[in-house]
This record gives sequence, C-alpha cells and structure tokens, in this order.
Amino acid sequence: MDGLDQIGPRLREARHAKGWTLDDLASRAQLSVSTLSRLESGKRQASLELLIPITRQLGIRIDDLLPAADRDPRVRRSPIRRHGLEIVPLSPEGAPVHTYRVSYPPATTPPALRVHDGYEWFYVLSGRIRLQLGEQVITLSRGEAAEFDTRTPHSISAVGARTAQVISIFNETGARIHTHAPEA
Repeated sequence: MDGLDQIGPRLREARHAKGWTLDDLASRAQLSVSTLSRLESGKRQASLELLIPITRQLGIRIDDLLPAADRDPRVRRSPIRRHGLEIVPLSPEGAPVHTYRVSYPPATTPPALRVHDGYEWFYVLSGRIRLQLGEQVITLSRGEAAEFDTRTPHSISAVGARTAQVISIFNETGARIHTHAPEA
C-alpha cells in the first residue's frame, strides 16, 4: 500500500473515531454520501477540493491522512544521573524495550541489595561487574551477559579501579525503578 492508498482508510478511521456515519460526515462536509463512500474505499481519487472540507469537519490535517515522512531514527535523550551512575537512554521515549548504557564508577563497597518488580538483562561493554544475586556473587567481564528476576535481592557494581560500562535492558517496571526512583 503506497501513501495515497492510505488516504481512504485513514479518512474512515477518523470518521469512526468521531462516531459518525457516512451520512453524518457527508452532510457536514456538503458532499454526497456516494462520493465520500467511494473516497474511503479508494474507488475515487482524493483531491484538495474533496479533502479540505472533510478534514475541517473531522478536525484533522490533510497531512494526518498521509504516511509519516521517514523519521530520524537517532535517539537523542539526555543522560540520567542516579545513585552515582550515569544512565544513557539508547531507546526512544515510550519504546516497548527500555535500553540504556549504564556506567558504574569504581566502588570500594558494593551497594545494598535491592528488590523490586521486573527483569533485567545486561551485557558488559568494558571493565568488570560484580553481580550479587542473594548469596551468590558473580564477576562478569567484557563480553559477558546476565539476566535475572529483580525480585531476587541483587546489587550491581564495578570491580577494580576503573569504571565499568554495560548495556542494560529493562522491562517497564525495571526502567522506572532505575531512572525515576528518588535518590536514596
């Protein structure tokens, strides 16, 4: 389906969103029901002469009937600083998958164990990471990954004298805990 083929279905969708029948919209836009029906079904080519009164009545723009232009796929979001970490969003706001680059500064003592709803997955980009899951302590190096249920008491910190960086993927709850929780 190319862009012009989408005009009719998008008109129909906008009309349905208003709860209007073909008769309702045709009357408001001063068109025949037949013309509107043929336009919505793609049997009549759209013209400005037809679309302007229809879009005005629907409260939409003509641009709303056309496919979106190629959007810029780059993610440009500000880093978040939380609990001494730098958390850089790598996915757009509202994305179904929450992906971040997290920098863990060197720590002499690991943070306290935390428990919250969610799941977390991370991949170590650089440095070494200490992951404590309950009583189990694991050290991960560059190229290693871990995935766990965050209802298990856990803590994550850098091991050694340098910052460690990971790519982390959270579900919605995990992202909220890591990026919106108040400072402790």
